[in-house]
Amino acid sequence: MSINEKTYTTAADFMLHGGDYNPDQWLDHPEILEEDLKLMKLSGSNTFSVGIFAWSTLEPEEGQFHFEWLDSIIDNIHSIGGRVILATPSGARPAWMSQTYPEVLRIDGSRVQQLHGGRHNHCFTSPIYREKTAKINRMLAERYGKHPALLMWHISNEYGGECHCDRCQNAFRSWLKEKYKGDLKALNDSWWGPFWSHTFNDWSQIESPSPIGENMVHGLNLDWKRFVTDQTISFFENEVTAIRELTPEIPITTNFMADTHDLIPFQSLDYSKFAKHLDVISWDAYPAWHNDWETTANLALKVGFINDLYRSLKQQPFLLMESTPSAVNWHKVNKAKRPGMHLLSSMQMVAHGSDSILYFQWRKSRGSSEKFHGAIVDHDNSTENRVFKEVAKVGETLGKLSQVVGSNRPADVAILYDWENNWALNDAQGYGSKTKSYPQTLQEHYRTFWEQDIPVDVITKEQEFSDYKLLIVPMLYLVSEETISRLKRFVADGGTVVMTYISGIVNEFDLTYLGGWHQDLQDVFGINPVETDTLYPSDRNAVQYGNRSYVLKDYATVVENHSADVVGTYEEDFYVGTPAVTSNRYKKGRAYYIGSRLEEQFHRDFYQELIGELSLEAAFPVTHGPGVSVQVRQEVDQDYAFVMNFTEQQQIISINSAAKDLVTGEDLSGELALAQYEVRILAVNN
Repeated sequence: MSINEKTYTTAADFMLHGGDYNPDQWLDHPEILEEDLKLMKLSGSNTFSVGIFAWSTLEPEEGQFHFEWLDSIIDNIHSIGGRVILATPSGARPAWMSQTYPEVLRIDGSRVQQLHGGRHNHCFTSPIYREKTAKINRMLAERYGKHPALLMWHISNEYGGECHCDRCQNAFRSWLKEKYKGDLKALNDSWWGPFWSHTFNDWSQIESPSPIGENMVHGLNLDWKRFVTDQTISFFENEVTAIRELTPEIPITTNFMADTHDLIPFQSLDYSKFAKHLDVISWDAYPAWHNDWETTANLALKVGFINDLYRSLKQQPFLLMESTPSAVNWHKVNKAKRPGMHLLSSMQMVAHGSDSILYFQWRKSRGSSEKFHGAIVDHDNSTENRVFKEVAKVGETLGKLSQVVGSNRPADVAILYDWENNWALNDAQGYGSKTKSYPQTLQEHYRTFWEQDIPVDVITKEQEFSDYKLLIVPMLYLVSEETISRLKRFVADGGTVVMTYISGIVNEFDLTYLGGWHQDLQDVFGINPVETDTLYPSDRNAVQYGNRSYVLKDYATVVENHSADVVGTYEEDFYVGTPAVTSNRYKKGRAYYIGSRLEEQFHRDFYQELIGELSLEAAFPVTHGPGVSVQVRQEVDQDYAFVMNFTEQQQIISINSAAKDLVTGEDLSGELALAQYEVRILAVNN
């Protein structure tokens, strides 16, 4: 993929540093607010997200608005040269609203109305909630839209959850009528209605999935999840109507998330759809550094995968909207970042495409659930504690990286990730209930390229395939005929595709393909997968590939070969000696099929061959050992290489061309020692 001109996602041409600021918690402590301004400058912070949970302070009683405090805060931030990301407050509504308008409260899947409290405990369909959010958002846009400090709009906060109230049921039925063009038979056919006598003869009979009702009709479950995404987006669009009208020049974002323990994409919403409605992608990253179940490098790999997915959603730099400078307060074990890790983990985000390092939170709350969540300013209000000093170091470093802002990461390799596929696969009552692990499987295929510093885009099915030399589609269980056709065209035109076990099983309605594997897939891959064997953890098998045996676990596909070259065979069980890995020439391209889940080393060896065949290269040549990652952002005239040591030992690297350290100003080449968690940031002329 070619290197493009810079893309500035905001009006800022510098790295954003700062984070969530909640002055509404400290209005009775003016001395704290005054101190904040001094500390902001000392920490090297320049950007603050304001107003995220401030509704009860902005509108303490219905119709009584108080903006004076926010006027003062924004003016004060501007006075020290800071910028503001102004939030809409819909993520947590005031108590008076729940009391006066109980319809805004969500109904859960068991049809129980929730009490006031928490966050995002509101109905996205509720007309009164849409009216109230639209009103206060318009007032914010009218009041602050032209303020010179305003850099971006932060719409709500971490959208998620669902409501099953009568309004949502009616909205769901309307959504279904539109999708199926008013044809109830088409819906019944798509949901395989005769199963368990689940044919509907009136739209009013359809209800959302429920633990006290229907939850085994997979087409219903899949469409409900799609509806929840679309209804969330509809609510979002209602929020931004006045903002787009009054401030069309100010970019809009909302913060995406990731599951923390496994560090996989957030599953409840299809972000590939949501991304189309945003100007800038931002996300909240809280990896469990220094955990006891994986190496630091392995966790860094997962962070890189999520970064590359969210960057690829719009093929432009993204923003890190939330992170912690130390510990959080909601992991099972809330371990502090070790010295050096905060700078390293921050620079990893920048290396993969972030133009910001922002935190939750600026100052620790004094009470309630987040009083021990990490922050720039601790309860001691000190600039001398370790965390504040490490934040200031990040700020100092970011101040030297302005030229990196707007640069991107072109890639010749893409891995396809699909939210709908994951929903359907997890819903499937087959295979192994605990071993499907779709996102984790993609990360395993990502591993070799991350270890060898080869850039990867993690794309979705709607994105263009032809931009890449290599497209990897592991476990694409749900795949439409349209996507199959696009994969076929990609290979026919000269692309290389890798597909795995449990792929091409159902269509977009979650109905299985009849007559064996889809004929287009059989043509492209030269095989027909006829059976999937699911293994117990104690089962053992292996695959012979090249001159080596590789351990197999969880899944093995029995393959009927038509025209493919068999490059790997099973060593045991009733399918001993049959194809396990195949390669097929189709027109100008080649299609590989990996029929089983194989050990890490297989992926290294298999993809190493493809790297050679396709002339895939690291963007900047650095010789290093395991645990060191080199990620590069590129522009037309210059590359920026981030050389990062994700190990607990010193690592010796060799820089194979002349470079300048952007932080120290040193000219570097040849051997260099990287200390534990050290990062060096290099500029290289093209």
